[in-house]
Amino acid sequence: MPFSKTVTANRRPLSLLSGVLSCLVLLTGIVKAESKPTTPAFVDIPEQGQVRFETTSKEDQVPKRFHLDPHTFPFSCQFKRMSGPVKVYDVTFPSPVETDVKENNTVYGHYYQPEGTGPFPGCVCLHILGGGFELSEMSANALARQGIAALTIKMPYYAQRRGTGEFSRRRMISFVPEHTAAGMTQAVLDIRRAAAWLASREEVDADRLGVTGISLGGIMSALSSEAEPRFSKVAIYLGGGNLALGIWENPHPHAKFFRKQWLEHGGTYESFVKIMSPVDPHTYGHLLKDRDVLMVAAKHDEILPPESAVALWESIGKQPELVWLDAGHISAAMYIFGETQRLTTFFSNWDRK
Repeated sequence: MPFSKTVTANRRPLSLLSGVLSCLVLLTGIVKAESKPTTPAFVDIPEQGQVRFETTSKEDQVPKRFHLDPHTFPFSCQFKRMSGPVKVYDVTFPSPVETDVKENNTVYGHYYQPEGTGPFPGCVCLHILGGGFELSEMSANALARQGIAALTIKMPYYAQRRGTGEFSRRRMISFVPEHTAAGMTQAVLDIRRAAAWLASREEVDADRLGVTGISLGGIMSALSSEAEPRFSKVAIYLGGGNLALGIWENPHPHAKFFRKQWLEHGGTYESFVKIMSPVDPHTYGHLLKDRDVLMVAAKHDEILPPESAVALWESIGKQPELVWLDAGHISAAMYIFGETQRLTTFFSNWDRK
């Protein structure tokens, strides 16, 4: 296993919740200490508008299933609240994919607008598998306080996008692999529109865009950046590739249940790989060789094996920065404050190669 850096820390027993709350208090304290007693200035955002999605010269490199033709889409934006020196807006726009679940066809997000006129770098922040949005919102808030415009979005079938009635049990990541592949594909296309929305903002520098996420968000950060050439910075936390093998060999009870059901209904490992490979970041890792990539993985990850992080790291080819935390998937939360600092530093430094 390649170890570019192993992070250790003096730790005391903390629950996940208390650790996160402690970090939020520290972040708030830092922001208060650095706040300036000047009148805030922000660029106005219309409540309704249109965004033009344009392809780049590298669109021919985008995997076919993630390709989008040039088009225009509408959006709505409503001021929600102030978070210290940051303005937070509710943002919605239609998904480029129309599903049978009408609730799922609208993308919901929060835009964290830094104080000032910019131009600021921009970042799309993606959430975890369990449907908790606190970590992605915390990342976006921290980035915006450091002058990086940040947009969170809810991926397919999460929160307001969850169906009702007969569709209420549909999930983006499902025991039905075909549903998972479709959900991940839709998520990538939604993220491409999110990047276009962010790039359209007057205060955002469209040439300095990135994406980040944790766990499922880390996997989707890798996959969406492979499909969106505009993302020149990618921060992948607790994500990886070679997903089919990772799921097939995972001892977690949910993975065991899936394997049992899949085999009983005539599926094989090979048929599972065939479905999952087109939405596996490992398949397209070479497309990130010219990007600025940061990977942070857990040495004792019990959800996404360390081998998955290594597989993605190796597939990129140029061996980007890979930081190993001395933790598991859940206990990595104990490093959240230091990793938030690492994240904001990464997206603040555009001289990295």
